[in-house]
Amino acid sequence: MLDLIATNTEPADIDADLLVLAVGDSELERSDLLDRTDARVGGVLKRAAGEERFRAKPAQTLIVHVRDVRAQRIALVGLGAAGDRGTQSLRVAAGCAARIAATVGAARVAFAWSPPAAADGDARACEVVAEGALLGSYRFDKYLTDERSRRPAMTTFIVRPPSDVADSERAFARARSTARAVSRARDLVNEPAGTLTPTALADTASAWARDAGLSVEVFDRARCATLGMGLYLAVAQGSTQEPRFIHLAWTPPGARRRLVIVGKGVTFDSGGLSLKTNEGMLDMKTDMAGAAAVLAAAAAVGEEKLPVEVHALAACTENMPSGNAYKLGDVIRSLDGKTVEINNTDAEGRLTLADALSFGLRFQPDAMLDFATLTGACMVALGPHTAGVMSNNDALASEVLEAGQRAGEEMWRLPLPPRLVEQLKSDVADFKNTGERWGGALTAGLFLQEFVRGVPWAHVDIAGPSSAGKEYGHIGKGGTGFGAAAILEILRRAVT
Repeated sequence: MLDLIATNTEPADIDADLLVLAVGDSELERSDLLDRTDARVGGVLKRAAGEERFRAKPAQTLIVHVRDVRAQRIALVGLGAAGDRGTQSLRVAAGCAARIAATVGAARVAFAWSPPAAADGDARACEVVAEGALLGSYRFDKYLTDERSRRPAMTTFIVRPPSDVADSERAFARARSTARAVSRARDLVNEPAGTLTPTALADTASAWARDAGLSVEVFDRARCATLGMGLYLAVAQGSTQEPRFIHLAWTPPGARRRLVIVGKGVTFDSGGLSLKTNEGMLDMKTDMAGAAAVLAAAAAVGEEKLPVEVHALAACTENMPSGNAYKLGDVIRSLDGKTVEINNTDAEGRLTLADALSFGLRFQPDAMLDFATLTGACMVALGPHTAGVMSNNDALASEVLEAGQRAGEEMWRLPLPPRLVEQLKSDVADFKNTGERWGGALTAGLFLQEFVRGVPWAHVDIAGPSSAGKEYGHIGKGGTGFGAAAILEILRRAVT
């Protein structure tokens, strides 16, 4: 485990293998921190920055070999323009520091930055920096057998904030909890679908939950059939892997709020009989990223003993083509009692979520949230890094967006236009499971809205940011764990 230390020692005097200075563009001209450190090494930092055209852009890095200080290397990491600087820039910079450490084999790393700190103080900045370092150190290497699996790991990360932080240990504890949840979610998303079956996912999440003091229920196919989860079981019927419906509950006495959080748990999505292309199927082990985020965050709630009641739900299954697969034109009855005509078996996530949301209503929640890799249309609208938020409640939507901002998870609110509901009308059932091509992310949200019965609800489409094609700061290539940190922010702030 990475050792986190806070210090007020002058950065150039810290005993470390690598010193990282996070600087904004204006600090290249004038900065007490950079100027003091540069003076200790004979002006080599600013000279190298000029020669290498280092402009302190976000996540830009420069490594300089130095003498006359304890660290043999100093790295500059960009924070961007002063007007854009905030906690996210520090999180990204700390992630870059962890990656540099892995590249150069530095076990002890010191990280320093200048004022201004985070808007809510240096304690918050310490938390974010520690979180960035922990997540930047994340690796999924269990299947590697070559030299990449033997890369030396950073052991100590020394945080040097602009001013003394009295409660740095509390900040580090929160950072560890967040990073643990995100890393757990990343592990699940990165695991091959042949290993992470619905049963394996349920077993893993159940073990986390029991260790954290949560109660656990896992329903098999027969129990779900008895309950009437027709939509979920229709998706599951094409696979030889048994479905598992997971319910984790944290119910502390005197809870101030009751929330239901639902995650899409399709452990592999072939598209069913509406079969995806080979290219479209390559990354479909990640189609359970919503469940990964929700289940990991729920375990963290128990570990932090937050005074909020949480019910985490995931209807886990594969979506496979076979002689038993559900078919185009089938009419399926939901747990809610509504009927759905299937016009695309590759729009399966909303079917599993609909029954999970209906199940969640029995707890009479104050609010419901769902996180799902639901539509490619959301990626077309918002790109690969931003989640789309749809909600029937403005206050809840604002709460989710604010939590995303604090967590460093980009989100943007999308509308739920009532006129588009017409696209979901069926001649033979209450609804079809897809509408027309245009507005596909919105009609998916409108479909889900039909199953929440007016309870405050927010849907977060994480199809884009659930997986990253390349490294950036604290985010590695592969599963990102997107959503876990935002869920934790929501639940922590729900009781403040």
